[in-house]
Amino acid sequence: MKTRIYNFLTQKYVVLVTMFVAPLFGFIDRNLVFFFGLGVAFMILWGSNFDWSRFGIGKKINKQTVFSSLKISLLLFVGFYLIIDPILQLFLGDFDLSSINDIRGDFAGYMILMVIMWIFAAFGEELLFRGYYMKALAELLGNTKKSWLLSAFITSTYFGVSHGYQGVIGIVSSFLWAFCISMIFNRYKNNLLLLVLVHGFYDTIGITLIYLNKDHIFSEWMLQLF
Repeated sequence: MKTRIYNFLTQKYVVLVTMFVAPLFGFIDRNLVFFFGLGVAFMILWGSNFDWSRFGIGKKINKQTVFSSLKISLLLFVGFYLIIDPILQLFLGDFDLSSINDIRGDFAGYMILMVIMWIFAAFGEELLFRGYYMKALAELLGNTKKSWLLSAFITSTYFGVSHGYQGVIGIVSSFLWAFCISMIFNRYKNNLLLLVLVHGFYDTIGITLIYLNKDHIFSEWMLQLF
């Protein structure tokens, strides 16, 4: 039974079926879109006897990985929080953060969200969107340099749309951010844990700013420039 499930789920076209079927669960609950895809990824992982290298986890975390992830996270922070997002807000309005606004000034809520973020956003989203969707789609398209770039664009679009609950700006910003991350994965295909750390550190900054109620400081600064 296990082998049959694995053989079926690892057929090249299944990733497309998964990506098309997953959004249908959004009619029930938007979180199910994510968990359905993640469930498929974990079924493949289970069937492979937990061969993490199938999803690009071929290297362990070491000091160099941590240092590189911190450096990349800071560069993304400067690029998005200080430049890209404030500019987008000038034209697309503010992010809809109603789903996490409750953590403002609430330390307990902040810590709980931080744990959830590291497990499901940093690790879960990277395993699903880059480790499974992007990697499997690139292999389906021919496993060439062009196929990896096309896969990066498609999965980044998919990632952006999945953040539609944050408004149009959430879709655009998430797409741009995901494409940057995807380019890193395109370069380090066997080091998904690097992306997990980058994602986690980056979101840690964002969540902390929301907790401190300082998340508008950069957009306000940009508005003053104009």
